[in-house]
Amino acid sequence: MANTLPHFLKKRAFLTPDRAAISYGPETLTFGELYRRSMAVAEQMAVIGIRNGSYTGILVRNSLDTAVLLFALQLCGAPAVMLNNRLSTTELSFQLKDAQAGFLVYDEAFKEKAESSATGLPSTKCVSLEELRATERGEIIVPDEVPLESVCTVMYTSGTTGSPKGVLQTYGNHFWSASGSALNLGLSTEDTWLCTVPLFHISGYSILMRCIIYGMHIIIHSHFDEEKVIEEIQSKQVTIMSVVGTTLSRVLEMLGEKRLPETFRCMLLGGGPAPLPLLEACREKGIPVYQTYGMTETASQSVTLSPEYSLTKLGSAGKPLFPVSMKIQMPDGTDASIGEAGEILLKGPNVTPGYLNRPEETAEKIIDGWLHTGDIGRLDEDGFLYVLDRRSDLIISGGENIYPAEIESVLLSHPGVRDVGVAGMPDSKWGQAPAAFIVPKGLNAPSVEELRLFCVERLAKYKVPRNFYFTSELPRNASNKLMRRKLPELIGEMDQ
Repeated sequence: MANTLPHFLKKRAFLTPDRAAISYGPETLTFGELYRRSMAVAEQMAVIGIRNGSYTGILVRNSLDTAVLLFALQLCGAPAVMLNNRLSTTELSFQLKDAQAGFLVYDEAFKEKAESSATGLPSTKCVSLEELRATERGEIIVPDEVPLESVCTVMYTSGTTGSPKGVLQTYGNHFWSASGSALNLGLSTEDTWLCTVPLFHISGYSILMRCIIYGMHIIIHSHFDEEKVIEEIQSKQVTIMSVVGTTLSRVLEMLGEKRLPETFRCMLLGGGPAPLPLLEACREKGIPVYQTYGMTETASQSVTLSPEYSLTKLGSAGKPLFPVSMKIQMPDGTDASIGEAGEILLKGPNVTPGYLNRPEETAEKIIDGWLHTGDIGRLDEDGFLYVLDRRSDLIISGGENIYPAEIESVLLSHPGVRDVGVAGMPDSKWGQAPAAFIVPKGLNAPSVEELRLFCVERLAKYKVPRNFYFTSELPRNASNKLMRRKLPELIGEMDQ
């Protein structure tokens, strides 16, 4: 029996054609309208040659047109190679070539970047959204069913170590990711999910997929704006929002003494370990925060803290979602003991089948069905996961393991610190020593000595940063994740 499901958008448009699907600015499309508009674009794509199996680069911004474009690619059966619009032309060119993309569809705002990226790639045809809109419509036949093993999207890893790799995400990966999330968070016909994260990132694309799988209304913003976020939550009865630590902090700061309405039921917090002071501040304001852990290779969240444990397991990423298996493995391949730190391994139908055109890297990363995440975590006696850090960010000082996130959490609890990143720096005596990069809050930055004493009172001596540096902002990627490997590059641009 074939491993298929009814075509996602086609089925959703049949089930609930008149239900609100996507809003952007003043415009809202029902699922029936979304299907018809996406079909029109798919028929235009057919004329320029995009068809089933055509790997197509997408260089766009968050918008309604982008959502329609992405669903049109699904109707065509063309895998979307999701390109980060903040990358350089060199980086984009590498990804287009690596994916052997036959097409690059781009937003007019990225015309120069798109054409430069495709220079020297004669097999990649560039088409702007404007050109696509002016194209006549051809004919396509959308199958009633889609094989779950078919590739839906390709998203490149951030490349924290080595060259970025294209993560294959199948329709099955997206379906099981959405299903696991629903089994954990629950579903309501009243739900509205606010999307301010990039659609080219798994955090944003997964919201699009939940939209059509759940039959849920979503609101897309072009970018994150805390004032607009609060306004939308209040006026449009938003119930769920995906955030990372920095964006959640900005929402809290903008709220001041106010609170979110009781209809709001979930801040889904990802993007790395959350500082405890942030979670405690949300608890005081009555904002439900469900900390999650996931990655591009798992088509979004794989572990989430269920609401009934949000207070008793504060700081935990929770337990694996229903379809997901998890274990902590030591370097020698044995399972870690309770409370022992090791590498997080995940297995389930949401896990990628591998990396595009990279069989060797796939074999190294996925062993016996288990994805080796490269992240460090521990399990408590009840099986709750506590994510400690990226293995690549681990600081080894005099033989002691130091997790930057732990130091960052302490420093973020200082009233004079808005943002902080910690990285290992070469040290002649200890091999490495932690250094803290501080974004101060307000005009009066705390002194280095004040911060050092603050850490001494709360951390083991070997964890106290050797140096403190002040800066106006920290390097973050498009999904607002801190890029610790870039922190040392800031030293020449700041005063110690």
